[in-house]
Amino acid sequence: MTGLIQVVGGAIVDRLQEPSMLLVARRSAPEKLAGLWEFPGGKVEPDEAAEVALRRELTEELGIGVRLGAELPAEAPTGWPLNDRASMRVWFAEIARGEPQPLQDHDELRWVSLDHHDEVLGLPWIPADFPIVRALLAALTVPAGGARS
Repeated sequence: MTGLIQVVGGAIVDRLQEPSMLLVARRSAPEKLAGLWEFPGGKVEPDEAAEVALRRELTEELGIGVRLGAELPAEAPTGWPLNDRASMRVWFAEIARGEPQPLQDHDELRWVSLDHHDEVLGLPWIPADFPIVRALLAALTVPAGGARS
């Protein structure tokens, strides 16, 4: 697909090593998405690296600086399909500076426990984000190296 809009999102966790909490954001606009939860982030500008775009978007939307971790693998190299025109790549991130505030496009932020999958999955997510949420929870449930210490 040529001309695919690239979007980036942050799976902001309390810590990159053994995360236990996830920060989620509730949309305030556009009207059809208002009240639904998502990974904060936004569009990559022309000639902008995805990681640079994510840092910029999280500063604009939440007023925070982040340390990026691993990218959540998607089936396609372009990322998770959002619709027929856009796809999203998602990175784990932890807050390096600032206190998150819903500055732009959101009216509420909430920390949810990654130990309680029902709490996370029970939120009314933007439909395109729901498979990403499931993949994130699955990725965090598999112990590194196949065994816990």
